[in-house]
Amino acid sequence: MRLWLFGCVALGLLWGQARGADQPATTTVTPPAREKFQLYLLIGQSNMAGRGAVEAEDQKPHPRVLTFTKDKTWAPAVDPLHSDKATAGVGLGSSFARAMAEANPNVTIGLIPCAVGGTPLVRWQKEGDLWQQAVERAKLAMRDGTLRGVLWHQGEADSAQLMTAETYAARLSQMVRDLRVELGTPDVPFVAGRLGEFLLDPRPDGRRSHWRIVNEQLDQLPKLVARTAVVDSAGLKHKGDDVHFDSPSLRTFGRRYADAMLKLQATPAQ
Repeated sequence: MRLWLFGCVALGLLWGQARGADQPATTTVTPPAREKFQLYLLIGQSNMAGRGAVEAEDQKPHPRVLTFTKDKTWAPAVDPLHSDKATAGVGLGSSFARAMAEANPNVTIGLIPCAVGGTPLVRWQKEGDLWQQAVERAKLAMRDGTLRGVLWHQGEADSAQLMTAETYAARLSQMVRDLRVELGTPDVPFVAGRLGEFLLDPRPDGRRSHWRIVNEQLDQLPKLVARTAVVDSAGLKHKGDDVHFDSPSLRTFGRRYADAMLKLQATPAQ
C-alpha cells in the first residue's frame, strides 16, 4: 500500500507539472485493490461540472483521489475534472473527494465525472443520451471498485418552465430509482444540491424564473426516495455571472456534499 501511494504521489506531481489547466489527463495509474477503491458518480449540469477559476491548489493531486478519464483510464484527480466545455473549471467534486479520503484513510476515492453544462433533467432520465453515457462509464469504472455514492447538481435548465419546475421532484426521484436498478446498487446513497440562492428573480428573459420552485422540489427528494439527501446552498456566492458558483463556494459545497454522504453511509439500509 505504501509503495502504491508513493507511486501515485510521484506520478501526480509529474503530471501536474506537465499539464496545462486546459489539457486533459494523460498520466494513467493503476487503482488499488477493489475493496480499497470507493467510487462516486458525478452527474448534472454546469455547476457539477464546475466553472470556478482554477488556482494552484486545484492542480495538486491528493495521493488517494483518482478520476476516471474520457479515455476510460484512471489518473490523479485535479481540476478541471470535467471537460464538457472549454469553460470547465473548479467543481465541487475535488473538495468532496478529499474530504471523503480524509474521513476514510484506508481507501482511495475514485471519481467518475459525467456532468454536462446546460442540460435538462430529461436527458438524464432513463433512456436519455446522458443517462446512457453515465451508466456506461459507471459500469466500466465499477470493474475496478465499488460504487459508494452518486452526486447530483442540476435544475437551472428546468427552472425556465413552470411545468418542468413543478414536476422536478417526481422526475428526479424516478431517475434515482432507475439508476440504482441499472447499476445494480439498490441502496447506493444519492446526494443532490440546491440551486444557488443568488439566481435572479424574476428574470427579464424568463430563464431560471422558477428556481425557487426547483429548490422546493429538491427538498422533497428525501421524502420520496430512501438514502437520499439534499445539501443547502445558503451563503454560497456566484463567480460574477449570477449563475455559477465561484471556486471558494464550490470547495465549500463539495465538503457539504461529503458531510451529507458520510451521514447517509452511516445509516443502515432498510
